[in-house]
Amino acid sequence: MISHRPRRLRATPAMRRLVREVRPHASELVWGIFVHEDLAEERPIGSLPGVSQHPLAAVPALVDRAIEAGVGGLMIFAIPSVRDAQGSGAVDPDGILNRAIASAAQSAGDRLVVMADLCLDEFTDHGHCGVLDGTGRVDNDATLEIYAEMALAQARAGAHVLGLSGMMDGQVAAVRGALEAEGFTDVALLAYAAKYASAFYGPFREAVDSQLQGDRRTYQLDPANGREGLREAELDELEGADIVMVKPALPYLDVVAEVAAQSRVPVAAYHVSGEYAQIEAAAANGWLDRRAAHLEALTSMRRAGADIIVTYAALELAAWLKEN
Repeated sequence: MISHRPRRLRATPAMRRLVREVRPHASELVWGIFVHEDLAEERPIGSLPGVSQHPLAAVPALVDRAIEAGVGGLMIFAIPSVRDAQGSGAVDPDGILNRAIASAAQSAGDRLVVMADLCLDEFTDHGHCGVLDGTGRVDNDATLEIYAEMALAQARAGAHVLGLSGMMDGQVAAVRGALEAEGFTDVALLAYAAKYASAFYGPFREAVDSQLQGDRRTYQLDPANGREGLREAELDELEGADIVMVKPALPYLDVVAEVAAQSRVPVAAYHVSGEYAQIEAAAANGWLDRRAAHLEALTSMRRAGADIIVTYAALELAAWLKEN
């Protein structure tokens, strides 16, 4: 009689390493950073332990840290001094985000992929991802025109990848058309294709000093809908997205897996602020092993099929992966 004993392949650390199916690597990680226009020194974010807002002058040092850690990319978010209804600071070449992009791109050269958040929520005084119409609803098509301007400003600043996170219909096509018309054919588009109206974004809103009142359920996806996420990813790919992303990650690993199964472009997953903060809070209370939990979360995203992981723990994960 044949003895079927799967545990034979778990018997020693060497055997487990040999048969391991998923092997995350630092080069697959993207580190999210926050640059604040009004700061002269680093300011910790209370709900994101270990994460800070940084002054513009710190960007070259942050780039150096990312390169030294071996991560693949840096995603830049910015907090302006002044906001208005149109999010004017987002298209201003001298706005904080575009200055941060330029500083990072100059420091990084070809050693690190510089990604920029392309959305209006950090720049509007109402906190929505687009401009509002007379009824107070987000005007999709008017927002697309601003996204096109924003894309050109970020491309001129030197961004390698634009992260389209606003969830406006047709945003990939609008931005791709604007870039092509101006000759920015090498700028890649990361589409936040399946971005859900999630409860896990709370700490991020503190990090960017969000002005949002109400919610974004009219343009972000209903957490109950998996097939809708697949459709959004397919549409973005057809419009010219170079990478598609699912956000958040862990509550939507089923969507990550199905998007990965159908996608012909790389798939990213965003381990968002609330997911990160859960691990940090539980670890601070001694309820779980911080390092093991972060590594397990990363492995689960990779196992589901994500090729790229955006995470605030990128630098520490990179160090831990080298030790494993």
